[in-house]
Amino acid sequence: MGRGKIEIKRIENSTNRQVTFSKRRNGIIKKAREISVLCDSQVSVVIFSSSGKMSEYCSSSATLSHMLERYQHNSGKKLWDARHENLSAEIDRIKKENDNMQIELRHLKGEDLNSLHPKELIPIEDALQNGLIGVRDKQMEYLKKLKKNERLLEEENKHLTYLLRHQELAMDANVRELELGYPPKDRDFASQMPLAFHVQPIQPNLQENN
Repeated sequence: MGRGKIEIKRIENSTNRQVTFSKRRNGIIKKAREISVLCDSQVSVVIFSSSGKMSEYCSSSATLSHMLERYQHNSGKKLWDARHENLSAEIDRIKKENDNMQIELRHLKGEDLNSLHPKELIPIEDALQNGLIGVRDKQMEYLKKLKKNERLLEEENKHLTYLLRHQELAMDANVRELELGYPPKDRDFASQMPLAFHVQPIQPNLQENN
């Protein structure tokens, strides 16, 4: 008994719809892979689910961008506007420049020089010499700054040593004055008076009674 014909319409139940999507998506990708291998054809499939999740398959002998370019060329439909085409050309130009810079960098490192003509080695040698001169100039500038900082630190150290020595001499002078009985010069007048002048009688009327 054969299977009944399934009516093609939207599945309302979200769970059943997701299960059916997964099964049919896997079936489509499987068929695309089979026809690509069996028939030596280039196949590309892109599927988006209702939630926006993308699934894709592309033959190993091609890329999706290459397939889209072939589709645009053969169908006559323009997939990209002028802005995107200019952007693509700019990206290609930048990639080419980057490749050339990588080659030049390897040459400056002394790599892949066997394929170069002797005349092509001259600008590389000039670039290396200019770079060496720049490095040496930078080193000399750094050494000059270092010596200047050392000189400033030395002068600062001498100044601090002088101040410290001056303070030590002043402290020694104060100690000697205290030992000889002389008050330090920086004290006030009241503190320089003899001790007897600071004593006050406890009873002011004691002399009147005598």
